[in-house]
Amino acid sequence: MADLPRLNNVIRALEAGQHALTCFAPAEISSAVAMSASKYDGCVFEMEHNPWDGRLLRDCLQYMLNRAQVAKAGLVPPVAPMVRIPVNGVEMAQWQAKQALDMGCYGIVFPHISTVEEAANAVGACRYPRMKDAPLYEPVGIRGDGPTAAARYWGLSQQDYYKKADVWPLNKEGEIFCILQIEDTRGVENLDAMLKDVPGIGAILIGEGDLSQELGYPRQYEHKVVLEWMKRIVDTCKKHNVVVGHPHVETGNAERIVKEGYRFLMMAPVQSYGHFTAAQKATGRT
Repeated sequence: MADLPRLNNVIRALEAGQHALTCFAPAEISSAVAMSASKYDGCVFEMEHNPWDGRLLRDCLQYMLNRAQVAKAGLVPPVAPMVRIPVNGVEMAQWQAKQALDMGCYGIVFPHISTVEEAANAVGACRYPRMKDAPLYEPVGIRGDGPTAAARYWGLSQQDYYKKADVWPLNKEGEIFCILQIEDTRGVENLDAMLKDVPGIGAILIGEGDLSQELGYPRQYEHKVVLEWMKRIVDTCKKHNVVVGHPHVETGNAERIVKEGYRFLMMAPVQSYGHFTAAQKATGRT
């Protein structure tokens, strides 16, 4: 177990004090093939506003694998596959996260998280149950047991998979990156309590589209009021030393976003390597 490498390159970058360079990608086989040869640390297959299709997600994960890269890197996939699931936090759902993790995903993006209870449900959905007297018991794990495909995808025995299939940074050996999207004013107002009471959150990702809708300035991402509310999220994350992410990093805003303290940077999909280069330059990741 001690000899196993860090598998999730998003976590690897953050542990090294770097910015994680990622993107949203459509859940399509052609996109997965392109992603497999990209320079990103990870990609998030978009299945919130696109249909949830478990079989397609499974196929995308398989097409992310490149035999030459696997032979060179061993267990470590060059680009960590993750997925944004469709259910809002208030629905308190768990099954999409369970299915995605059982396929081998390294991270889950939970949209529209607004309360402590919703945050705990999201993190718990990424964890297996354990006895109350076990270390790191909270948040309570509620993930069902079906590790066969995920262990195969990660290249581990089932017992080693169990040891690694937990949320980082709560479990320092964990490889699962749990990302909560804060997309409304209620979520912003409850964020301090979430980060105080719910360990295991890998990153907070700002949902500036929905947030700007509620504030009355839809998709006006540079509007003063929108930026003020976004700053509240960043400041709260800094207070609790939790990674904060931005979903719309582009050539024109990359330098500003990095200076503001965002560390989980998401670019537009495969074709937008100009944005990637801008983020790479702004973060010093050359």
